[in-house]
Amino acid sequence: MVSINEQHEERALWPALRRGWRGKCPNCGEGRVLHSYLKMRESCSNCDQDFSAARADDGPAYLTILIVGHIATIFMHIVFVHFRPEPMVLFTLFASIAVFLSLYLLPRFKGAIVGYQWAKRMFGFAHQAAT
Repeated sequence: MVSINEQHEERALWPALRRGWRGKCPNCGEGRVLHSYLKMRESCSNCDQDFSAARADDGPAYLTILIVGHIATIFMHIVFVHFRPEPMVLFTLFASIAVFLSLYLLPRFKGAIVGYQWAKRMFGFAHQAAT
C-alpha cells in the first residue's frame, strides 16, 4: 500500500520526459516502454513499473503532425524561394522528409507522453510507488 506522503511526493518531470523520449521506463530508465513500434509493454522488465495505466491515445500523432507540418512548411518555403525546383522534385523531397520525420518522432512522443503521465501521476500512475 502506498502511503499518503508517497502519493503527493513530486516526481521529477524532465528526467521522466527524457527517459520516455528514449523509449525507456520513466521510473528506472533501464527497461523499455514499447515492445514494438508503438505497442506498450505491460510492465518494465527492470523495475516492474506497471504501464497499463498509460493513456497516450492520439497525443503522439497530434504532436507529430504539428511538429512535422511546421518543419516541412518552413523548409519547403525556403527551398522553393531560393532554388525553385520542379514541382515533382519538391513533392518527392518533402514527402520523403515528412514520412521519415513522422516515423522517427511518433514512438518518441509516445514514450515522452507516458513519461509525463508517470511524473504527474495521471490516471492509474497515482497509486503506484516510484522506486
